[in-house]
Amino acid sequence: MKKSLLLLLLLLQLALIFTISEAKSSTLPAQADKSFNITYIQSVTSCSYTAVITTSCSSSKYTRDQISISFGDAYGNQIYAPRIDDPSTRAFERCSSDTFQINGPCAYQICYLYLYRTGPDGWKPDSVKIYGYNTRAVTFYYNTFIPGDIWYGFNLCQNSSSSHQISTWSWFIYVILGLVLSALM
Repeated sequence: MKKSLLLLLLLLQLALIFTISEAKSSTLPAQADKSFNITYIQSVTSCSYTAVITTSCSSSKYTRDQISISFGDAYGNQIYAPRIDDPSTRAFERCSSDTFQINGPCAYQICYLYLYRTGPDGWKPDSVKIYGYNTRAVTFYYNTFIPGDIWYGFNLCQNSSSSHQISTWSWFIYVILGLVLSALM
């Protein structure tokens, strides 16, 4: 009995470790997946979002580059703002924060964000924080120079807490635990 109880505790610990490890997400930005399509943007503009973009203190002093942003949720709601840059307002200067009001389709929890940069200067954002009506505020930490002419950022949607799906691996662990528990009883 004591041996079977120890085995059960070991299996429960393994199940917990595997379940927790699946909740982790990459904290490094990357090039957008080839399936990312900016033309999929819905034309409904019924919600307002606030994007606070902080430029790193190790960025160039200023940038004349053209900057665009796209973000959305796990359900296909995409918000897109082309050309949020404006050199006349001194946007994206080193060690500064810029706030933008962006309208787009209403989304649930924001789980991806991409930036697009084109131009000769380069630009290094520190972070981008998105506030919205139906979504908790979410911050994406870049702290790296944005490559030119590609969508670059984060897609954490597969790990989104709003998608009520349990992975195949989690189901497998639960089935094994059920079999072990039934064998012990």
